[in-house]
Amino acid sequence: MLIAQGIYKNYGSLEVLRGMSITVSRGEVVALIGPSGSGKSTFLRCVTRLERIDGGMISLDGDVMVDMAEGKVRYAHERELRRIQRKMGMVFQNFNLFPHFSVLRNLTEAPIQALGMKKADAKERALTLLEKVGLLDKAEQFPYQLSGGQAQRVAIARALCMQPEILCFDEPTSALDPELTQEVLAVMRNLARERMTMVVVTHEMGFAQEVADRVIFMEEGMIVEQGSPAELFGTSNERTKRFLGSRSGPMGPPVN
Repeated sequence: MLIAQGIYKNYGSLEVLRGMSITVSRGEVVALIGPSGSGKSTFLRCVTRLERIDGGMISLDGDVMVDMAEGKVRYAHERELRRIQRKMGMVFQNFNLFPHFSVLRNLTEAPIQALGMKKADAKERALTLLEKVGLLDKAEQFPYQLSGGQAQRVAIARALCMQPEILCFDEPTSALDPELTQEVLAVMRNLARERMTMVVVTHEMGFAQEVADRVIFMEEGMIVEQGSPAELFGTSNERTKRFLGSRSGPMGPPVN
């Protein structure tokens, strides 16, 4: 479904991604783990076109977003890029809700403006998704009236309102305390059961063990190792073992 081959991304002289390649199948949940600064979030930002790459190829469902031509990066035309991007949803670490919009309007604005959905249809879908994430009673409230866990669940519902084919999460629980973290992980577990295609940058090792179909360990802009949770968490690779050992304290048991 999603193919990213040989992705390079530089910030000046700093090489953040160094030829990274990932393929994600439809219905698969892929967890990206690794130390801070390993390029996990940058990779997500590249595949969702929040950042331009410096080399490589990205395609979704066979539609090429960017590739190389005569040694140069070549993006598709803007209209085609917008069409491809609409197949992707992104959930950010800090929610990124519009503070001056109600919860309901946060969910309906993009479907109405970007998809041309009728207001009544957008509202109906938004209310259905708010019920799905357990926040139907918050529809008329504003982001400042929500807890962090509630705000992140609204952000997930907002992304789902655009009916994406793949949903990307950039450390969705890192700004939350443990109790609120469980609220958000419960919603993500339900999406995984429904076979929503997801790529999740996470420090929640228990979640990666329980929910992911595949776990990818990154360091210094490259993939060190990848495999099923059982394979990766039972690895003999010394670098991966050191990282997992460093996470043993805050990791805790797998979520239920």
